[in-house]
Amino acid sequence: MRFNNILKYLYFGCVCLIIPVMAVATVLEKIYGTEFAREHIYTSMTMVILWGVVSLSAVWYMLRVKLYRKIATFSLHLSLAVILIGALTTHLSGKQGRIHLRIGDEPIKELVSTDGNSFHFPFEISLKNFNLEYYPGTFSPSDFISEILIKDGDKEISGSVSMNKIFSYRNYRFYQSGYEGDGQGSFLSVSFDPYGIAVTYTGYIWLLLSIILFFFQKKTIFRNVLKQFKSKPGLAILFFLLGSLSSFATPSTIPKEVAEEFGRLYIYYNGRITPLNTFANDFVKKVYGKGSYQGLSSEQVVAGWFFFYDEWKTVPFIKIKGTETKKELGIDSEYARLIDFIGPEGFKLDKLIKESGSESKEVFAANEKFNLISTLVTGSALQIYPFKDRETGSLKWFAVKDKPIEEMPFDQWLFIRSSMDLVAEKITLKDWKGVSELLEKIEKYQIKEGIDILPSQNKIKTEIYYNRFNYDKPLAMIFLTLGIVLFLIFLSRFIYGRTISNVIVYSSLIILGLLFLYLSLRLGIRWFISGHLPLSNGFETMQFMAWVTIIAVFFIFPYFRLSLPFGYLICGFTLLVAMMGESSPKITNLMPVLQSPLLSIHVMVIMLAYTLLFLIMMNGLTGLSIGLSDRSIEKTVFLQNISHLMLYPAVFLLVIGIFIGAVWANVSWGRYWGWDPKEVWALITFLIYALPLHFVSLSWFRKPIFFHSYMVFAFISVVITYFGVNFFLGGMHSYA
Repeated sequence: MRFNNILKYLYFGCVCLIIPVMAVATVLEKIYGTEFAREHIYTSMTMVILWGVVSLSAVWYMLRVKLYRKIATFSLHLSLAVILIGALTTHLSGKQGRIHLRIGDEPIKELVSTDGNSFHFPFEISLKNFNLEYYPGTFSPSDFISEILIKDGDKEISGSVSMNKIFSYRNYRFYQSGYEGDGQGSFLSVSFDPYGIAVTYTGYIWLLLSIILFFFQKKTIFRNVLKQFKSKPGLAILFFLLGSLSSFATPSTIPKEVAEEFGRLYIYYNGRITPLNTFANDFVKKVYGKGSYQGLSSEQVVAGWFFFYDEWKTVPFIKIKGTETKKELGIDSEYARLIDFIGPEGFKLDKLIKESGSESKEVFAANEKFNLISTLVTGSALQIYPFKDRETGSLKWFAVKDKPIEEMPFDQWLFIRSSMDLVAEKITLKDWKGVSELLEKIEKYQIKEGIDILPSQNKIKTEIYYNRFNYDKPLAMIFLTLGIVLFLIFLSRFIYGRTISNVIVYSSLIILGLLFLYLSLRLGIRWFISGHLPLSNGFETMQFMAWVTIIAVFFIFPYFRLSLPFGYLICGFTLLVAMMGESSPKITNLMPVLQSPLLSIHVMVIMLAYTLLFLIMMNGLTGLSIGLSDRSIEKTVFLQNISHLMLYPAVFLLVIGIFIGAVWANVSWGRYWGWDPKEVWALITFLIYALPLHFVSLSWFRKPIFFHSYMVFAFISVVITYFGVNFFLGGMHSYA
């Protein structure tokens, strides 16, 4: 028994040591660079030994306590050991590097690995051709494709390498990683790992099967707790599903109806073809900080700046932050005029920019807003005139003042050059019918040039509707406020064992259901507009998390009433986070590497896990408030059991999401684990939340107050993983 304790404390002690070491490593990586952290911490001999001790002591301990009697639990732990063995095999025998190929150059025979060493290929490789594909009618790359030729003795093998499409030959795997600007050269990542990938993937499959088997295994803590709710089958269904899945005059502009016609024009903006309404919305939110100005729509504001510049440049429209920036501009209010940026000696912010560079966010933001207005009033931002290349069929987009290209017919250039001037003349005469007719002619020109490439009118109308259908900020405030009120009501009733009025219950559920419909519509429209699942950035994943939370609440509420105020608070918080930064992020084309279907699965699974962990944290706060007030130990234990039920699927979903991400990384970048800060913190979060599942071995987790306290503080790791990495630590995942 004593030796068993030594093994137990050795195993859990090493895990508890690895967690802070990896956390510190992510900070050191930010300071000293990725290679420093990789060489001195992640792949150091000390770290290898630590992971080895964890694996050996865990297996030995499981054998000593005869855990093999519980097949699923034993199998689950063994699968994790197999994954670590696969990682060790890759570390010892795998090679990774990068090669540079150019069309017409001599074949490459040597690979320079990431550690600076070089070794010879058993063949030669050269680049036959390189193609850069774009999203229709844009200059945003949709894929990079390298046609390669391998000479192996007398054999010649042709292959194609593109983003998320690997070419393999003799255990060498080639991945598209970059290209040269002239389109004649390509960079390929190369991975040689004949054994490690096979072992690791075996561990992944083993792990998935073990997790499925675990939910059918009898005499587990999870099943024992679940029996307490055996009269409530809906709760069991939920966990099964989750486990498997200004007071000044208004400046001049054009009438609102005419402005709406202006907003329906196509524009090449942000790497894709959108309605001008989208540009207008982003412009007003970016510069002014709100979606409209003095009762004017965003299209009216953009038209005002473009057609009535002399009047608008004297309007306090540009939102300024930072005392130093305001002082330099000579203003004492929240908004500056465009003319405030120019003084006798020129541009007023030049001095601050030279002194602080990009370090001062306030100065940088003010300068960015000035430049954005400048591009609008000069017309260079309004790329609304497509020109179809008759040879390639692609579209090139021109702004009002752009110079023509040789192949453009004179009459076409004349139309581009003069049409907006004619619109300005009609506006001066207040001939709004004439303005509408000219805007219609411009739209017909756009459709004629890009009839096979432009988004459909239905998609354009849908996007305009989406831009106007935005109530995230007021909804966030409403749900946070209602969540606090409901929490206090439900908590007091829960403590004293009193029932809650049906009027409160049903009205709260109806309101939550309306939010579900709103979010479903918002997410569905973004999906339709973008052409991909809306899970590619922080804004979209936060809205998805709110959407998932509502589903979870409707399943759990009949059996755990406090889940209703928890749901309100989580939805309010996630919507608040989603709308931070003055405006929601723009709908963009996906980067080529993000076009894998594994992305959507990876994000959905991870967000499901985070939703459950958020609910557990809220439940922990409730348990602490009850337990510390000595009101009822039975209710504290009940809340602990609720958290246990949610913790198992949460941890399993988290680990499945991590390994789906690893497979995606292997397909896209040639390695399934690269010690990126987001990867590291995801692993840290998994280890932190895996510890409470071992409360049979770790008696502290059987104490309700300690358990609830741990679950509250454990959520800090989720916050760091999702927000901290994005905003502070950076890395390859910082776009998410």
